[in-house]
Amino acid sequence: MREIQVNTQTKKYSLKIGNGVFDEESSYIALKDRKSVIVADSNVAPLYGEKLMEKLRSMGIEAELYVFPAGESSKSHEELIKLYNFLSDANITRNDYIIAVGGGVTGDLAGFAASTYLRGVNLVQVPTSLLAMVDSSIGGKVAVNLPAGKNLVGSFYQPDVVLIDPSLLCSLPDRHFSDGMAEVVKYGCIRDSELFSMLETMNNRKEIMQNIEEIIFRCCVVKKDVVEQDEKEKGLRMILNFGHTFGHAIEKCFYYKTYTHGEAVAMGMVFISEMSCKLGFCQTGIVERIKNLLAKFCLPVNFPDLSAEDVYNAVIKDKKARTNLINLVLIEDIGKVRIEAFSKEKIGGIVYEMLGN
Repeated sequence: MREIQVNTQTKKYSLKIGNGVFDEESSYIALKDRKSVIVADSNVAPLYGEKLMEKLRSMGIEAELYVFPAGESSKSHEELIKLYNFLSDANITRNDYIIAVGGGVTGDLAGFAASTYLRGVNLVQVPTSLLAMVDSSIGGKVAVNLPAGKNLVGSFYQPDVVLIDPSLLCSLPDRHFSDGMAEVVKYGCIRDSELFSMLETMNNRKEIMQNIEEIIFRCCVVKKDVVEQDEKEKGLRMILNFGHTFGHAIEKCFYYKTYTHGEAVAMGMVFISEMSCKLGFCQTGIVERIKNLLAKFCLPVNFPDLSAEDVYNAVIKDKKARTNLINLVLIEDIGKVRIEAFSKEKIGGIVYEMLGN
């Protein structure tokens, strides 16, 4: 097992990475003499939620399981209220634990509930998707959606521990595995050129899984380093949004139904890389390397058929907008990005020019 210590201004906690971490009783010692509510969606609950509840109960830990419908649509205030009521009925106190078992949606929903219920309840993240293992379970960003956009109601709330067990990925469908690979590629793009080059030598899921612990570890190290320097996304942490501004716009335009988060981010990374090239920040060869790597992992690379007006309107409502300025993460080279502020008018002009409508 590998362990990474994350030291933020608000909390210090460990990322425990290794096969079998999920099943080890030592992973849950801190929960002794506390109550726990496990939060899982309808897909993950039968696989791992029920199993964890039984394990905790066998250890003498009082545990309940809350199951919600799988899908991005559950990151809503309606589902959040249902979870609050479940926590209330379970008599959860500030000293007790909420355990998020699942992917990014579960981590966001359970994490935001933990950050707000009773003004803060202990939180354990147990990611079961690749995307959650390398990205969303780490760093404390938790949120729910609004009709106007994704993650518009949220907070920064660090977990008490993150248990990352790569063996849980065996149950992940291929499409959702590829979904997580988009975030893995992102880390190579923004901060780890060696990781990017290593990924270029791999051709399929089997080869990735043979190196999965190292891949996850490298992604987590990048995330830890960035979060420690900028916990509340005032500057450096914005680089983690590489590809996300236009990725979120794609998700919003398709009502969060057509593309997974990773698929949208993949197209967003290609689009912002092409924009970076157009603006003179990088060479065309960089764009091609990114496109080829994403395509190899079965991710879409061509921007969908959307009007420039719809894309622009979605972008200017992004939560990262600052008055009339929007920060975009542009790529200069593999492993090197920069943050540039653009006026909304400037972005609009570029989007209309690139999309040609």
